Amino acid sequence: MRLAGRERLGFYPLPVAEAKRIRGFLSFTSGPCTSLDPCIGDGIAFQAVTSDAQMRRYGIELDAYRAEQAHALVDELIHGNCFDVQCPVDSFSLVYLNPPYDFEVGEGKSQRMEKLFLEHVYRWLKCGGVLVFVIPGTRIEECNAALSVHFRDVRVYRLIEPESARYRQVVLFGVRRTRNEREKLQDADITRARQWLGSLSRDPEQLPPLSFEPNHQYVVPPGDPVRMVYRGLPLDQIEDMLPKSSAYRQAAPILFAQEADIAGRPLTPLHGGHVGLLCTAGMLNGIFGEGEARHIAHWQSIKVVDRTEEEEDRSTVVREKERFSNELTVIYSTGQTAVLK
Repeated sequence: MRLAGRERLGFYPLPVAEAKRIRGFLSFTSGPCTSLDPCIGDGIAFQAVTSDAQMRRYGIELDAYRAEQAHALVDELIHGNCFDVQCPVDSFSLVYLNPPYDFEVGEGKSQRMEKLFLEHVYRWLKCGGVLVFVIPGTRIEECNAALSVHFRDVRVYRLIEPESARYRQVVLFGVRRTRNEREKLQDADITRARQWLGSLSRDPEQLPPLSFEPNHQYVVPPGDPVRMVYRGLPLDQIEDMLPKSSAYRQAAPILFAQEADIAGRPLTPLHGGHVGLLCTAGMLNGIFGEGEARHIAHWQSIKVVDRTEEEEDRSTVVREKERFSNELTVIYSTGQTAVLK
């Protein structure tokens, strides 16, 4: 995953339009149900998936800000790492799982997070309960060990919203098998299921799109309230106490060093190279001018690709060369903005 994705903890929320289509495939019983989203984010997609149902909703979220957003949309929420949560097996009627799309972070760790989340939470689902699993289509095969053994009536659909298509997302529906159903499975049945899931992973574009007119209904069974226990670190308390610790005070001057105040005129006139270095280093950013000419200037270094085409032996050869250049953004007091490259 790119650094920008890791900064938001792999949070790629499902578009609400897709969540509403998923809702059409679910049929809730007259009795109260229990549902879980172990990567709930801001809770909007989970709310749409379980809308208009008599249900007790549970969520888990690692990010403090998103946990605060989702808190108002669920009956119980744990702010922390899903892998530090303990829950009785065979508890939830429905599990909606849209995990981070990334590998484990750490030395010697190389498993996909989609697989790890599925293997961690599927046991919390009741036998006969429904799994709604949203992942990139190319990652289905890595999850097929659990899917082929523990789930039946598996159907997979391609998501069609632009943001979903960008990550080649699919939604997989399945019903958790009972112990008796698992014991009756033959090796050939498991092999066929794994081969089928593997073929979908190699070519997700062959999947039918998720439609507002469902061709199958998954009946969500009733369920009793669930007790989840968080055994991890209290992240909110640690964040509040950290600035008061002696270790933080000792490290603060190094981690958050004050910016040097540079003033005065240079001893000799600057040539173009010096000016370019100062610009891209951010040392010429600031407020300049007076009156209508007063403006804010901001410099940055950008990558530019020079493209050339040449005719060689009755064919066109395209050459691309990357280089770095400077870009200046200027905002005047009148509101006018200019970008100079």
